[in-house]
Amino acid sequence: MTDFQAKQIRELRLRGAGYKSIASAVGLSRDTVRNYCKSHGLDGYASALVLNVKEQMESGTACLCCGKELIQPSTGRKRKFCSDKCRREWWSAHPEAIKRKESAYYEAACAYCGKTFRSYGNKNRRYCSHACYVRDRFWRKEEGREPYVGPADRKEVQA
Repeated sequence: MTDFQAKQIRELRLRGAGYKSIASAVGLSRDTVRNYCKSHGLDGYASALVLNVKEQMESGTACLCCGKELIQPSTGRKRKFCSDKCRREWWSAHPEAIKRKESAYYEAACAYCGKTFRSYGNKNRRYCSHACYVRDRFWRKEEGREPYVGPADRKEVQA
């Protein structure tokens, strides 16, 4: 059994898959999968195992992403993830969990299209999207508008 197969077995078992379905997905015998699970504490009913891992995740003893057991430091902030890879995967899959202050949102009108948009943390943002920025900055001549005046040039013109 390779390390990759062992990782696959662990992941599938934590998702609640049975020995037979894991064996067919990984390409090993059912008995090999069962023996691996027993020796690594992944035996028993899959649904009970999933509930147990969820409880461990919530209590902070298992990684929120993969369910791997965490060793907490004696001082400092408690760990939630076993690695940076797991941390990035979990936050990209759960953007709703990001806590943002309502006072850090700013309403503005796009300098190109005029559409109102909300900006988080940047009250000086001028465009609703990158496409509007590119059209306003680089397509002025083609659209028959006056040349672009950047922020540094605007200060000189006003002074």
